[in-house]
Amino acid sequence: MSNPSILILPGDGIGPEVMAQVTRIIDWFGDKRDLKFDVETDLVGGAAYDKHGVPLSDETMARAMEVDAVLLGAVGGPKYDNLDFSVKPERGLLRLRKEMDLFSNLRPAQCFDALADFSSLKKDIVSGLDIMIVRELTSGVYFGEPRGIHKEGNERVGVNTQRYTESEIARVARSAFELARKRSNKVCSMEKANVMESGILWRDVVQEIHDAEYPDVELSHMYADNGAMQLVRAPKQFDVIVTDNLFGDVLSDCAAMLTGSLGMLPSASLGLPNAEGRPKALYEPVHGSAPDITGQGKANPIACILSFAMALRYSFDEGEEATRLEKAVEKVLADGVRTADLMGPDGGTPVSTTEMGDVILAALDASL
Repeated sequence: MSNPSILILPGDGIGPEVMAQVTRIIDWFGDKRDLKFDVETDLVGGAAYDKHGVPLSDETMARAMEVDAVLLGAVGGPKYDNLDFSVKPERGLLRLRKEMDLFSNLRPAQCFDALADFSSLKKDIVSGLDIMIVRELTSGVYFGEPRGIHKEGNERVGVNTQRYTESEIARVARSAFELARKRSNKVCSMEKANVMESGILWRDVVQEIHDAEYPDVELSHMYADNGAMQLVRAPKQFDVIVTDNLFGDVLSDCAAMLTGSLGMLPSASLGLPNAEGRPKALYEPVHGSAPDITGQGKANPIACILSFAMALRYSFDEGEEATRLEKAVEKVLADGVRTADLMGPDGGTPVSTTEMGDVILAALDASL
C-alpha cells in the first residue's frame, strides 16, 4: 500500500520558515515511528502569483483534490496590496476552501499552563482553557451573491449577501456534534436570530439536527454578540462552539487571543468523509504571513507544528501520535523555551525558529 499523501504549500512571508520545521517533524515520524508520508511541495498565494500570474494554479488545485491532506503556511504581504482583488494571494486560499468543499473549520483555543500569564485576561480565567470553535467555511456572507460595489445615484454602495441553505447548516452542525461526543459532549450554537433571518434558520436547523440525531449532546443557543462577551468573561463555560462563517471569523480570533499568542494556534478545515472515512482536509496556522519578521528567524513554528498534529488526528487516525507531538510542545514550553513572541516579563530561553524545531525534536526523542 502507498503511504498517505501530503501536499505542502508554504506560501508567503514566514510560511516557508515555519513549514520547514514541520517538514522536519514529518521526517521524524517516518524515521522514528515508521509513520511515513509521501510529501510534495507547491506554490500558493503571492509565491504562485509571481510564477504563474494567479494565486493558485489549476495544476496545484487538482493535486490538492487528490492528496490525503494539504498543509498550508501563510499567504499575502504588502508586495501584493495593489493587485486586483481577483488575483490577491488570499484568493488562492479561498479557492482551496471552496473547491475542496472544506465546510467545517476547526479552530482550537487551548491555553498551555506555561503561557497562562501571556493572556490579557486573569490567569485563573484562562488556565486550562480548551475550546473548539467550529466555523462554517464555504458559505454565508463571504460567498453569497449578489455582492460588489455599485453606484446608486451619486454615491457608491457596497453589497454582500448573507445566505445559507438548510443542508449547509445541517452538515456543519453534525460536524460540531460529532466532535463534542469526543470531548465534553456540549455544544453552544451562536447566531443573530434576533435580527437576521439567516440566524433564525440557523437556530432552527441546528435544533432539528440535535433533536433527531444527537439528543445525548447538551445543546445551547446564544446570540453571537453575547458569545463574544462571554468569551472574555468566562470562556471555560464553553466546549464546542458552532457558528457561521462571519461570526466564526470574529469569534475564533477573539478566542485565539485568550491564549496569549496567535503564534500558538493551529486550525483544520475539513470536508465530507470519502469512502475510506477520510475527509478532504487543509491544515494551517492561524497567524498570517508576518512580513515584518520574515527571514529573521523570529517566527514561532508551533502553530504550524500543531496544525500537523491535527492532521495526524483528523486525517490519518493517529491520535496517539498527535498527542505525542502536542505533549512534546507542552514540555518545551514548560521548560521555558520561547520564540520572540512568547518572551514575557519573567524571561525565558529565547530561541530562533530553527532552534524551536530542534528542541521539539529533542522532546519527541525523549518521548520514545
